[in-house]
Amino acid sequence: MTSTWKRASLGIAAVALAWGPAAAQEATAPALSLELNALQPSEGGCRLTFVVENGLGADVSRAAFELVLFNAEGLVDRMTVVDFQDLPADKTKVRQFDFKGTPCDQLGRVLINDATDCAGDGIAPDACIRNLKTATKSSSVEFGS
Repeated sequence: MTSTWKRASLGIAAVALAWGPAAAQEATAPALSLELNALQPSEGGCRLTFVVENGLGADVSRAAFELVLFNAEGLVDRMTVVDFQDLPADKTKVRQFDFKGTPCDQLGRVLINDATDCAGDGIAPDACIRNLKTATKSSSVEFGS
């Protein structure tokens, strides 16, 4: 009975070592989550709605990203910088940007090229791009970095 208990304990310990640290680290890893939530036709173009959650553990006083918009054929339509402004720690915000001259049905992909600004007390200048996690709710437009 003792040897069975030891084997069971070793098996549990092996599973804990294999899954525990990685899962714990992943769950607590700092992240700036950016989701392309919606595309809506707007006056002469397309309005992109983003949901952003600051999980970096500190307030971001300013976050701006260079976006590249690709058309449906995969060609670069434009490059632009969008300013998400302040992002308080552990808070979710919604930001909308209008892109005149770019119809939503002609948009194929949105690429985050770089973070042009990332500032805040205790925030490294590269934290916004290094810890960026992207997602999309759109079935027609790819989004990511």
